[in-house]
Amino acid sequence: MGPGWLGWLFTAITTIVFLGGLVTLGVIVVRQLRRAGPAKGESTEEILVVRFARGEIDEEEYRRRWDALRQ
Repeated sequence: MGPGWLGWLFTAITTIVFLGGLVTLGVIVVRQLRRAGPAKGESTEEILVVRFARGEIDEEEYRRRWDALRQ
C-alpha cells in the first residue's frame, strides 16, 4: 500500500533539511575563502593602512612598518 502521507512528509522535510545544510556549508566555505588572505591586487601599503584602521596595530608600529616599506 505504501508509506502514506507521513512517509511523504518525512521525505520532504528530510530533503529540505539536507539541501539547507548544503547551502549553509557552501556559504560558510565561500566566506572563509574570502577571508583567507588579501584581495588580489591589494598592495602592502593598503594592507598596512587597513590593519591600522582596524586597530590591529598602533601608530608606532604603523609608522615603523611604513618606513620599512619605503626603504
